[in-house]
Amino acid sequence: LAAEDIAFFGVANVGEARRIADAGVSTRIYLLGATWSEERAEIVARGWTPCISTLEEARHFDDLARANGTRLKVHLAVDTGMGRGGFVAEGLPEKLAELEALPNLEIEGLGSHLPSADEDEAFTRAQFDRYAAILASLGGPERFPWRHLANSAGLLGYDRACCNLVRPGLMLYGISPLPDPPVELRNVMSLKSRVTLVRTLPAGHGVSYGREFVTTRPTRVATIGIGYGDGYPRHVSGHGADVFIRGRRFPLLGRVTMDQIMVDVTGSEVAEGDEVEMFGPNIRVDEVAKKAGTIAWEILTGITPRVVRVYQ
Repeated sequence: LAAEDIAFFGVANVGEARRIADAGVSTRIYLLGATWSEERAEIVARGWTPCISTLEEARHFDDLARANGTRLKVHLAVDTGMGRGGFVAEGLPEKLAELEALPNLEIEGLGSHLPSADEDEAFTRAQFDRYAAILASLGGPERFPWRHLANSAGLLGYDRACCNLVRPGLMLYGISPLPDPPVELRNVMSLKSRVTLVRTLPAGHGVSYGREFVTTRPTRVATIGIGYGDGYPRHVSGHGADVFIRGRRFPLLGRVTMDQIMVDVTGSEVAEGDEVEMFGPNIRVDEVAKKAGTIAWEILTGITPRVVRVYQ
């Protein structure tokens, strides 16, 4: 992404900011969430850009920047309906005057967040209007070089004339939060494992914990070296989940365990060592999420550190 001339890397916390900065990336880093007071000295020292939700935060950053001999660029967060952080609209023009009086802060951005862009179109359109009204009450777009509100759903489904910056998340994986996106996205992340064992079990044999699945016929069962300890969701158990091996789907049998799953490969040539796609171009991650009773975001971000990452 650093080669794509983006304005910022938006990160969740100081730990993510540190990893990116220590990797030598020169793209500016923007902290999307509130920061703990003990983290702020490092933010100032390394020139990262925080969002500000309270006067107390702003005064602390101003003190730290003065002690550091720098002027820190910050964005104001405004709460237009998310309820997670940011200044509320009432009284904000007066607060802005106080904020701009802090000599070691440079207020360069105004941001908010969409809670329901993929679920509630009417509320989201009203939220864009609310953001635009707040922006106007604070002096208009010329007062803020960066103006941002849209997540992936906001980027795909709404007019963003009020803003000049967007914060795609799910889209970066090639997955749309909207059922009928206006552009075609290409999947960029796959979760894979390998077949570790293939055996034939007789009729009447239980498979996995709890014996929720019992064979009704001789069944060729492949064991695959992945489980919920790797981030593959346990809650797909018993809900018709499949994996993809040798060009076709095979159904899971019984419960997903911590380190292994079992699938029915009867009638196939599946063998030990075969590559297995858990999700990717052939099995969409949102299909897996639906069968697990969750959302694609949770599956994508829940892959644990023991899973090897391969970047292409």
